[in-house]
Formats: sequence, structure tokens, C-alpha cells
Amino acid sequence: MNDIHWMTAADLGRAYRAGTLTPESVVEHLLQRIAHHDRDLNAFVAVDAEQARAQARTAGQEMKRGLWRSALHGVPVGIKDLIDIAGQVTSCHSRLMLDQVAQRDATVVARLRDAGAILLGKLALHEFAIGGPSDDAAYPPARNPWDPRHQTGGSSSGSGAAVAAGFVPLALGTDTGGSIRNPAGHCGVAGLKPTYGAVSRHGVFPLSFTLDHVGPITRSVEDLALAMNVLAGHDPADPASARTPAPDHLAGLNQGLAGLRFGIVRHFHEEDAHASEEVIQAIDQCGAILRAGGAEVTDIRLPPLARFTMTQRVIFHAESWAVHANWLRSRPGDYSHIARRKLIVGAFLGAGDYVQAERWRKQLIEAVDHALEQVDVLIVANSFEPASEIADEIEFVRTYGRHARSPFNLTGHPALALMCGLSKTGLPLSVQFVGRCHADDTLLRAGAGFEKHSGWGSSHPPMTYPRAA
Repeated sequence: MNDIHWMTAADLGRAYRAGTLTPESVVEHLLQRIAHHDRDLNAFVAVDAEQARAQARTAGQEMKRGLWRSALHGVPVGIKDLIDIAGQVTSCHSRLMLDQVAQRDATVVARLRDAGAILLGKLALHEFAIGGPSDDAAYPPARNPWDPRHQTGGSSSGSGAAVAAGFVPLALGTDTGGSIRNPAGHCGVAGLKPTYGAVSRHGVFPLSFTLDHVGPITRSVEDLALAMNVLAGHDPADPASARTPAPDHLAGLNQGLAGLRFGIVRHFHEEDAHASEEVIQAIDQCGAILRAGGAEVTDIRLPPLARFTMTQRVIFHAESWAVHANWLRSRPGDYSHIARRKLIVGAFLGAGDYVQAERWRKQLIEAVDHALEQVDVLIVANSFEPASEIADEIEFVRTYGRHARSPFNLTGHPALALMCGLSKTGLPLSVQFVGRCHADDTLLRAGAGFEKHSGWGSSHPPMTYPRAA
């Protein structure tokens, strides 16, 4: 019972079927853990204990009758607080939204409910998925379970922290420029930005219409596959929802690494930017682990990182300004200083800038597609530095933009973040695997193979620190 909080969603499902655990006992255990530890981490902005207990009772009764809704039946989940849950506030971590009660579930929440998952509550984020970590937003910023003096990465900060801390085995995040993969990487867990359009965004507060993705954060690749089997699929309520049929993400998960071709995009972190030596060594070790598992690993080149980054930034700032322009004009003081500073940039872009960026985007999509004709999976550094201290604004500003995540929001290719080491200060290091569009199942197979051979998937934060200041 003491290790329930480190069990994966798949582990919980197996225990339910074996009769060794019940959803009620799991929910009570996790609620107690949250009450004890979240005062240090601020991962949740709202815990709905009463509803979680009611859902757990219902799930337990259904299981006794032999009704099994899905592999996520009875599994507790956390929801990033810009995703609607009917009857609950969708705050976006902002004073501007504290009175916004959702009238209906977002599509992803409805699919989790139908699958029998248990909604534990709403998770912290950077304000409007851009402004953080901020002390002047509606709620305090989430902190890193490996060391609460350090930031989690964002913007799905609470999602990464909650999964890493053993509060939930599964959380939903969103990713516009890396906001699933950044906290997954800094918190030492697994995060998937699916192919653009694979998972519905209906009922999710937008940041950038053509860059936003919704996806899962978990402690194992198997759990990512379980989540995608529930979340993925066409939704007519999302205009960008893909009509390509969703694959069975579990079907080939355990086929191993043999026969897979990986290409390391080394120039992103060694030439275009210079990652820390720890990150460079960790990426090199990833290649060695994959080769030992039977994969083919070579180097491969894409256009310069700056070309991707600048193109993504123009589109992002133009589209986020379109979302926030009215409030920025009428209520600028209600934003945190970081959100206001970032969002205002879009006011200074013209239509020509946006059109030109879209032209570049097409060229960059073609370049990534061409690279993925030569290999099955790209290996790309995630963050170029470990997580900075949350109170060190200078170091935060210096390191936060040093990454290679945003290229794949721009191109829409699926990208998977996995832990691949520890820094000398005991903080997680992370790698990205990037796959072909609508081949998320192959990408997860690659991730599962790496997880098995590396052993990093079983790592957990010590959780023995005193209360953060």
C-alpha cells in the first residue's frame, strides 16, 4: 500500500483486475499524499475530493459487476486548469478567469470520463500557458518535486509536478512551444505532444490556434499509450481535428528497438546552440543505449534551429495576440507581469510577418518530412540546461529559452520527452524522440524500447525535503 503513489496507470489496472486494490483505496491514498506534500509543490490549484471519492465508488461498483470501461477505468488523473471540467472554474491560472465556470466538459475530459477515469482536480500552469513561473498570478507557481527550490518547466507545470510527485499517474497538459515536454523533462517523467490534430482541443482555452496540442504526461511510456488510446480520434467540434484514423498505440509497443532507425539532430545542441556538457553527454549515451538495444543510430541534419524558432515565434505571437488583444487593451493590470510582457509582443507584428512565417513553415515541414524518410525517429535534445532555481530570475531568463522543442509545434510532428539522466546537482535531464506525423504508435514503441534499456523510467524524486520557503 505504501507504494501506490508510484504505481503506473497500467499497474493500477492490473491490480484492480486481480482484486488486490480498489479505486476507493487508491483515491484515498493519493488524496492523503497530496494533502501532505502539495503544500511544498503547489501542483494543484483545486482538488475535488468529494467528486473523486464518488467517482471511485462508482468505478468500484462497476468493477464488481464485471463492467470494465477501459484500461484507465478507476485511474486517477489531473487536468491542467485551462481544460474545461463541467461545473468547475477554468482559471487558466489567471485573475481574469476566476469566475469562469465551465458549462460542459472538454472533449478530452469527456473521453476520460467515458473511459472510467477519476478526475482528482485542476493542476497549476503558467498563466494562460505562457506567463510563469509568476508570484503575481492567481495562484503560486508549481515547484519541482526533485528540489522545490527549482522550477518545473512550463507551461504544464502542475501536470509535470503532480505526476513526478506521485499525486496522479496521469495528467493532461497542453503544448504550444514545448509545454508538455518541458515540465516532463525537468520533472523526470514522460510527456507526449501528439501529432497535430490527433487529440481534440475542443473545450481547451487557446493560446495559438495552429500550434496548440493536448497530450498526456505519465511515469511510463505504456501509460502514454493507454492514454492515447482513449484521447485520440476525430472530433468534429475541433476544426483542426485530424480525420486520419487513430492507431492502436499499444499494439506494437513491446516490439523492441531492433529494426528502428534513429537520427541524432546533433547540430541543434552542439552547433546552433551549445547545450551544457551534461546534456551533450546524456544525448550521446542515449545513442549508445539505442544501439545496444539493436537500433541503427546515425547523425542527421535539419535546417538551423534558429530558423524553426523564429518562424514559430512569429506565428505564436501573432495568434496569441489575437486571443488576448481585447483584455490586454482593457485589463492589462490583471495579467501577471510575465504573461503581459510576452503577450504584448504580438501587437507589433504585421500581416506580412505572419504570411511570411507561414511560407517558411511549409518549407520546414517538408525538411522534417524528408529527414523522416531516411530514419524512423529523430533524437533531439529537450532543454539544454537542467531546471533553474525558481527565485533566480537572471538564471531563469538565461536558460528557459534554451531548448529544441518549438520546431515540432511548428511542423506538427509528434514529439516524446523522456528522462535520460541526472545532472550533477540531482536534477533530471531529458531527450526528445520525434516521429512521422500520425505515426505516434511507432514513436511510443521507440520510447518504450529506450525506457526498457535505459532504466530511467523507474526513477523518482526523493521527496524528503523540508517545506519550501
